[in-house]
Amino acid sequence: MNGKHSVTVTDNRTGRQIDLPVKDATEGPAAVDIGGFFKQLGYFTYDPGFVSTASCHSSLTYLDGEQGMLMYRGYPIEQLAEKSSFIEVAYLMLYGELPNTAQLDEFSGIITHHTMLNEALKSFFRGFYHDAHPMAIMVGVVGSLSAFYHDSSDITNPRHRIIAAHRMIAKMPSIAAASYKHSVGEPQVYPDNSLSYTGNLLNMMFAVPCEAYRIDPVAEKALDLIFILHIDHEQNASTSTVRLAGSSGANPFACIASGIAALWGPAHGGANEAVLSMLEEIGDAKEIPKYLARAKDKDDPFRLMGFGHRVYKNYDPRARIIRKMCHEVLAKLGDENDPMFELALRLEEIALSDDYFIERKLYPNVDFYSGLIYKALGIPANMFTVMFAIARTVGWVAQWMEMISEKNQRIGRPRQLYVGPTRRDYMPIEERR
Repeated sequence: MNGKHSVTVTDNRTGRQIDLPVKDATEGPAAVDIGGFFKQLGYFTYDPGFVSTASCHSSLTYLDGEQGMLMYRGYPIEQLAEKSSFIEVAYLMLYGELPNTAQLDEFSGIITHHTMLNEALKSFFRGFYHDAHPMAIMVGVVGSLSAFYHDSSDITNPRHRIIAAHRMIAKMPSIAAASYKHSVGEPQVYPDNSLSYTGNLLNMMFAVPCEAYRIDPVAEKALDLIFILHIDHEQNASTSTVRLAGSSGANPFACIASGIAALWGPAHGGANEAVLSMLEEIGDAKEIPKYLARAKDKDDPFRLMGFGHRVYKNYDPRARIIRKMCHEVLAKLGDENDPMFELALRLEEIALSDDYFIERKLYPNVDFYSGLIYKALGIPANMFTVMFAIARTVGWVAQWMEMISEKNQRIGRPRQLYVGPTRRDYMPIEERR
């Protein structure tokens, strides 16, 4: 919303002053509208990584890094994680309000009955090498969906947009499971409409035609919780990528594929996989003091993965929630003889009591615990980011729909601070030295 106050900016070179309007927020800091800054003063603003720039206005997700707060549509993540389900929160993100019983039943039915993949996609999966990374497969398959669903490609049509959103949310587990099955050389398992969203995913990943598969309720509940916690996280790299791609008018499937590609980066969605790699490097609980000393040494490149967060300067609220579930999963499904679980729990205990980490607020984050849960569920490390993508698809489509529906929506076009050569003329090759 537009505020009634402004910020005065003075150009010290010329003494010229301009007033920039301030846009108020319902939560968190207001934003100075710099849309006319270049036109009035002739300067660009410079903000590498956009760490101080609000790229849009949104009513979806609010986080406060200092207070350790995360809300979806105004609801604290703690309440949603305790009382809600992934499908219910998905409805909230798409429609803005929590559903009543009839609305939730209808929405759940829509998602359930859109989980099938077109049979032609089977040959697409077979076209990938057997050892292709599942994220590479997902980028390609998701991007190809626009070739199958022409009835939901008109982004100016609100009905088309919601159909595309439903399809994306419904089909991501099927695509993810098919990617996994291809990597292990097993036949794809069709979705089962009698199962829950996460139960269906587990069944498609681990069932085989030759024997029955029993879904463990603890695993099903743990996945549902992880998915709720990963639905959205404001304007992170992958979400910003989806919005930027969408601003060009690209179809929704291409936009989500661009988000998957951005999420694949180890600095973004690959953090929980990096946690396991770190634990493998440490190897034994007796080695923890040595590695903690390395983490404290500013001249040593070693870092404790899964601790601290770029935005949260307090305890990651998602980590508080998932920690209890992590211990429950390890107690029920974890291999007692697996030294990695013992190592992780010991590392958590020491870091939470070490003054160095406490003073710097380097608490275990959601990636530390989610990686351990995935490992206990039998999900391989190369599928961790895929699981992240399934949940984050809800946030991506909600952000995309919000952006497309804005009045006077414009294509994203960041500017730059040019530091290359000044103007120079072309010189014939025989005259060059």
